[in-house]
Amino acid sequence: MNFIEVQRLTKLYGTVRAVDDLTFRVEPGRVTGFLGPNGAGKSTTMRMVVGLDRPTSGTATVGGRAFRALDNPLRHVGALLDAGAAHGARRARDHLLALAHSNRIPVRRVAEVLEETGLSAVAGKRVRTFSLGMRQRLGIAAALLGDPAVLMLDEPANGLDPEGIIWIRTLLKRLAADGRTVLISSHLMTETALTADHLIVLGRGRLLADTAMDTFLRQHTHRRVRVRTSEGSRLHAELVRAGWAAAPDGSGGWLVEGAEPADVGALAARRGIPVLELADEAPSLEDAYLRLTADAAEFVSATPKTQEV
Repeated sequence: MNFIEVQRLTKLYGTVRAVDDLTFRVEPGRVTGFLGPNGAGKSTTMRMVVGLDRPTSGTATVGGRAFRALDNPLRHVGALLDAGAAHGARRARDHLLALAHSNRIPVRRVAEVLEETGLSAVAGKRVRTFSLGMRQRLGIAAALLGDPAVLMLDEPANGLDPEGIIWIRTLLKRLAADGRTVLISSHLMTETALTADHLIVLGRGRLLADTAMDTFLRQHTHRRVRVRTSEGSRLHAELVRAGWAAAPDGSGGWLVEGAEPADVGALAARRGIPVLELADEAPSLEDAYLRLTADAAEFVSATPKTQEV
């Protein structure tokens, strides 16, 4: 079976618990977003799945088997954990050829993945001449080389231009639609919202959420309406009288929490208040994520203090 399963996984570095009794399962047929603040344990978990780090306790398996036990592992699991892993002196084609030979992958796959990732024209160039985006594409090409049933990609859109971001989004959705297991770690909330169907969220090494995208948004955000009128004070008074919480939006309008546009529009119409703007603000993944992980971020920037003069 092409699934990733983590059972009571723990990783200690000295006294630091990078991963703490973590359990989840990544299913095939959907793109799973792997989220969490810096230091949450995402990269460590992915490294343990592919055998680069050993768990202190617990297990991380692919299809019920440890990665180290897989024959020709690139034919089962494709991983991009570090776009800089390819040797800079090697040509892109040679880097992929070495991986193909060592994993008994047909040589024809090298040309196929170079074409799919848009690198055919630069296949003979040395990796050290590549931009970050080109290195990223080469890492994705290596992950795809064995036509694996399981894909794990850490920040796959990093360094890609707008065309490249659309390409990787489309590719990941297609791979999931083919019945593969796709796990992507990312800090790009907007892109994750457009790509992922399911979310696994970590905080300080522990599981915070394992749920469908739409369920996550419903659980951790609430709807609100943006409304603007030439009679702002009067509208605000009517909203409060009707039981709605409204706050200034900073541009002369109001944000009405928990309301639907029809609610606010009907209220304004009944009171004869002209409406200049009325818009539904859909809940965002960024809002939901920040709300959930507010107490789980290890590295938080201090708010700059205003210098007195």
